[in-house]
Amino acid sequence: MAKSKGLSLSNQGLSYKLKIAFALMSILPLLVSMYLVSNYILPKVGIKPDITVSMLVSIFVAVIGFFLIKDIFDRILSVSTEAKLIAAGDISRKIEKDRPDEVGDLSEALNQLTSRIRLNMDELKNYGEKTSQINLEIQKRVLVLSSLLQISSLITQGARLDDILRLIAEKSRLMANSDLSFLFFRTEGQEEFSMSVIDGLNVNEMLKIKILPYEEIFNRFTKINKPLVVDKNNRVTEVLKQDFSRKFPGLNNVLAFPVFLKGRIVAVFGVANAKDNFAYTKDDLEMLDVFSKQVAIAIENDLLLHRVERLEIKDTLTGLYNQTFIRSRLQEEIKRAISYQRPCAFILLNVDNFADFHNNFGSLQAESVLKRIASLIRDSVTDIDRVARFGDNEFAVVLPEKNKRSTLEIAENIRKKIEFTFNEEQEAQRKVTVSGSVSENPLDGINAEELIDKAKALLMAAKQQGKNKIVI
Repeated sequence: MAKSKGLSLSNQGLSYKLKIAFALMSILPLLVSMYLVSNYILPKVGIKPDITVSMLVSIFVAVIGFFLIKDIFDRILSVSTEAKLIAAGDISRKIEKDRPDEVGDLSEALNQLTSRIRLNMDELKNYGEKTSQINLEIQKRVLVLSSLLQISSLITQGARLDDILRLIAEKSRLMANSDLSFLFFRTEGQEEFSMSVIDGLNVNEMLKIKILPYEEIFNRFTKINKPLVVDKNNRVTEVLKQDFSRKFPGLNNVLAFPVFLKGRIVAVFGVANAKDNFAYTKDDLEMLDVFSKQVAIAIENDLLLHRVERLEIKDTLTGLYNQTFIRSRLQEEIKRAISYQRPCAFILLNVDNFADFHNNFGSLQAESVLKRIASLIRDSVTDIDRVARFGDNEFAVVLPEKNKRSTLEIAENIRKKIEFTFNEEQEAQRKVTVSGSVSENPLDGINAEELIDKAKALLMAAKQQGKNKIVI
C-alpha cells in the first residue's frame, strides 16, 4: 500500500512530472533506438553517415523538446510562486506578462484579481480611517456632553461661581487641545476687562492682564460682537496682532467669545496655544460657544442666588431672622436711636463646644439643639426685639430702647434658661451652654458694624474666661 503510494505521480510536483514525461517521451525511446541500432543494425551494415545523422538529429530534437517543455513549466511555476506570495498577503506584487499566450493570460488574470483586492483593501482602509475619525468625534462629543452635565449639576446645586468657572476653563482647555484658557470679567461700573479665571501656562503673569476700552481687542468684542479667531486661516490687522502679542506673550493662536448677559457683554471667554501652522476647527468654535453660554448661565445664576439671599430674611432651620436682615435692622434702629437720643443694644450669643457636640451626636441632634435654643431666646424677649441666627451656632438680638444694664439682665436670663434646660440631660456631653456679649449704641459704636465688632471681641473674651458667661 505504501509502495503504491510512493510510485503515484498525483502527489508529485510539476518539476518531477516534467522529468518523468521527458524520460518517457524522449530519453527512453532514444535509448531503445540506440540499443536496437547498436545490436542489430550496426553489426550488419556498419556505421553509416545517414544513420549517425539521424541519431544526432533525434537527440537534438529530443533536447529541444525538453527545453520547450521546461520553458513552459518554468513559466507556470513562476506564476504559481507569485500566486502563493500574493495569497500569503503580499498584494503589492505584480506578475510580469512576458508572452501573449495562455500562461500570459493567466498572469494577466491574476494581476487583475490582485488589483481588485488592492482596491478593496484601500477602500477598507479608508473606511477604517473614517470609522476611527467618527469614533473620535463621538468620544469628543460624549466628553463635551459629560462636561456640560457636570457643569450644569454644579450650577443647579448652587456651587461657588469661582469653582464653576474654573471647571469650565479646565474642560475647555483640554477639549480644545490648548495651552491656556481664560476668562476676562468686565469691571463693575467700568468698561475695562480684568483677568478673573485662568487655567494653563503662566498663570501668575496672565492674571495681571487687562483689556482697556481703547484697545483693538476691546473694540473687536464690544462693537463687532463676534468671536475672535487668530490662527493660520484667520489673519488679523497689525494693530490687533500687536494687542494680542502684548496680552498673550508666546502664544500664536486664540479663540475667544464674548459672554452676554441681558444684552450686555460682561466677560470674554477663550482658549489659546503656542502651536505653529495651527487652525481651529468648526467643532472647536461650536464647543467653545456652548461653554461661553454656560459661563453666562453660571454668572446669571450666581446673581440670582445673591439676589434671593438679599431678599430672604428668615433662617430656614430655626425660623429666626437671618444675618443679612439683622444687620440691616440694627443699622435702622441705631439711626432711630440717634435721632431720638435713645439707647439701642445688641446681644451676641455663641453655643459652647458646638463642634464637639456635632461630632459626637451628628447633624440631626445638633440641629435639634439649635432649634431649642432659638425657641428659648425668642421666648425671652419682647415683640419689638428682633432675634436672628447670626452664624452656624451664633444668635443675635437687637433690642431697641434698651441700655446695656437692662440688656445684660436679659442676656443673663437667656444664658441661665439655656443652662437649666439642658442641665436635665443625663450625659455630660449633651449639657449645652452659651457664652455671650452685650454692646450698646453709642457707647460701643455709632453704627451696626462697630457694635457687631465690639460684641464679637467681647464674646471671644467670654470664651477665654471659661465660657458659659456674658461679658460687657
